[in-house]
Amino acid sequence: MDRDRAQPDAGAIPGPRAEKWVEYHGRHAAPSEYSHEFVWDVTREADGPFVTDVDGNVLLDFTCHIGAAPLGYNNDKILDKLREFVLVDPLKIAGQDMYFGTGAVPDSAELPGSGHLMEKLTEISGRYGMDTVFLSNSGAEAVENGLKIAYDDAPGAKYGFAFEGSFHGRTLGTLSVTRSNEVYTRRYPEIAGVRMLPFCDSRRCGGDACDCGFFTREGSRLRDVLHPERGHVNPEEVAFLILEPIQGVGGYRFPSTAFMEEVQRVCDECGITLVVDEIQSGVGRTGEMWASDHYPIEPDVIASAKALRVGATISRSDVFPEEKNRLGSTFGGGDILSSMQGVFTLEAIEEHDLLDNATRRGRQAKELLREGAPDHVVDVRGKGLMLAVEFDTGERRDAVVEEALKRGLLTLGCGVKTLRLLPPLDATEREIELGVGILREAVDAV
Repeated sequence: MDRDRAQPDAGAIPGPRAEKWVEYHGRHAAPSEYSHEFVWDVTREADGPFVTDVDGNVLLDFTCHIGAAPLGYNNDKILDKLREFVLVDPLKIAGQDMYFGTGAVPDSAELPGSGHLMEKLTEISGRYGMDTVFLSNSGAEAVENGLKIAYDDAPGAKYGFAFEGSFHGRTLGTLSVTRSNEVYTRRYPEIAGVRMLPFCDSRRCGGDACDCGFFTREGSRLRDVLHPERGHVNPEEVAFLILEPIQGVGGYRFPSTAFMEEVQRVCDECGITLVVDEIQSGVGRTGEMWASDHYPIEPDVIASAKALRVGATISRSDVFPEEKNRLGSTFGGGDILSSMQGVFTLEAIEEHDLLDNATRRGRQAKELLREGAPDHVVDVRGKGLMLAVEFDTGERRDAVVEEALKRGLLTLGCGVKTLRLLPPLDATEREIELGVGILREAVDAV
């Protein structure tokens, strides 16, 4: 496939072969959230955002597997380096209990391992003084471990703060701080002591006149709850405050600067551990390595995954427990291939200036989407290549997603009525024009 000339070419989706694969998969798979009945044929051509399905349809994928494939499909920026690696078995070892190397000594290793990945992560998080990493299998585990080390660092604490519209994972712990859709949490028990606060996503908010519900006459809901006289929570009993610097599943909600400033001020004044969930927004997606870098906050803990290819909880050594076996994960630090992919992804971002590319292409996409947008497009927003188009109703959003799919463009919904776009971090000007053009056709059709 020639990425520079490829075009979406889609017939019926799902086609007859895809229908057979979907039916076969569903015989034994527990119900989950399948956004499209698109079946990637891993034996056929794919490159960057272009992918072929089992019926021969060529699609333009602007979902990047919800950000988990940051450079799309079969990208040479990753594959060229992986071709030097001869597959071994096992590809996963008990990585938290055993070490693995990729040569004689780390400094001269031909291929990177989990130690190299952790070193890279501390380098890109150095501005926050972070020097320690715990690797895991998923974003939920990364967040869960972030909460655990916050509790461990605050003995006797029994409270935590999270925000309305949040999504942090599907374990019982992460669901306890999730408030984006009741289907995720219905009838599941929760960690005690979690207090929910409004998330301010008003662009005009200055902290003094905002209808978001977070700011109050005395300051903010967070400050009021912790106030020594009118509050009802002792700051010394708070283990953490967790937030997504940009809410993902909740609707691609971008916080106001005033909101982030107030969160940081209160965390500083009260000594509260600030945990940021960068699962979807991190690793270059917004044009900065971390979405937190856009805002006036200083995270104490960063949870990362998706584009990183593994889960990672990143913090300072003084926050992590010193005692062995307080944290553990059989395969967490022992996924040999994923550790390499994580390092190669971070290297590709640096070597090919993909942060700048994400910023430029994101700006291009927003300009094209806003130009002549119909009234039922309520908002176009984004940072880098984390982009959102909000419609007047959820039904219209769903119809646009369907019409875009018919034309060969993969998109995703989020929130109540928002459509999200996550093109590859190395998306070209041509690919953005092509994808936005198809999306505009879908909007017009609806």
